[in-house]
Amino acid sequence: QVTSFQGLAVRSLCTSSPHDHPEHGRLVYKGNMAKAVLGVRFFSYSTSIFNLFMVPYIVLQTGVGFESLLAQAAFYGLIGLFTFVTPVTLHVLTKGYVVRLYYKEDVDTYTAITYNAILAEKATVFHQKDVKIPDITKMFTTFYAKTKSMLVNPTLFPNPQDYNRLMGYDKSLYFDFEEEEEEEE
Repeated sequence: QVTSFQGLAVRSLCTSSPHDHPEHGRLVYKGNMAKAVLGVRFFSYSTSIFNLFMVPYIVLQTGVGFESLLAQAAFYGLIGLFTFVTPVTLHVLTKGYVVRLYYKEDVDTYTAITYNAILAEKATVFHQKDVKIPDITKMFTTFYAKTKSMLVNPTLFPNPQDYNRLMGYDKSLYFDFEEEEEEEE
């Protein structure tokens, strides 16, 4: 691969495709909402930090005071609700959102990249046998990898066979009719 950079020819010596990661394997999925999830969570954290520092300052400067202890508790409770509950709720709802999913064929493992509580990427490695599909569809869960819920959009897999392999849909269904007949008797 040869690209031009301000008149200079630059040759890339990379032998792997841009969708391969040396540690995790081949990229099989890339979430389209990764930047939005990161942006919303960052905005929520930043406004919470702003509230923590500015509300006491504003209350002290303006002299806003409440004679009733109940009114004080309600005021600070409402501020605390927006300061702490909103970021925690956003984290709980988006912690399973898969930003990227890699598949390493030689060891038959998947690596799901998600965001942790401090907005850093977290890698979760699992095998297909660790994938459990919930009996009842859940709003923010497509499958469980070991015990961790994961959310992916099936239409964003460039190769549908990768999604089928991940979910175990590529395996043939095996019915044991003899066991079924014994249970009926």
